[in-house]
Amino acid sequence: MRWARARTRHWLGRLKGRRPGPAATRVLVVDDDEVIRQLIGVHLRVAGLAADLAGDGLAGLEQARATRPDVAVIDARMPGLDGWAVADHLRADPATRSVRIIVLEQEEGGAARESCADVCLAKPFDPAELIATVRRLARRAPPRPPPRP
Repeated sequence: MRWARARTRHWLGRLKGRRPGPAATRVLVVDDDEVIRQLIGVHLRVAGLAADLAGDGLAGLEQARATRPDVAVIDARMPGLDGWAVADHLRADPATRSVRIIVLEQEEGGAARESCADVCLAKPFDPAELIATVRRLARRAPPRPPPRP
């Protein structure tokens, strides 16, 4: 786990000052594990995508309402509001209904639900596969409305 933190710090240092353009695909990452959350954020930013990070389900819902992401990457297992509940809330809210949702599960085909997730990926996942999936879903997303004041 120590190598993951060092690798994340390395990539964060390389990203300093690099910002995605205003038309970049906006991705919300919701994961209670800080290392995984930062690692996903780094991979998204290196790929030229805008990444917003949230550490729990409630913070993720607030962030989604504020930034109106194109795609949300949500961990299925989190304390409090789990990933499935977050996805259900995103689908129920008219402001976030169009957000495409990727749920990260511990095992393939575990508790995949057809109701709320567009895609389920098993952990550990291939970062290239995650980026390709985000881009594929973002192409299908409707135009993003402006954030609320």
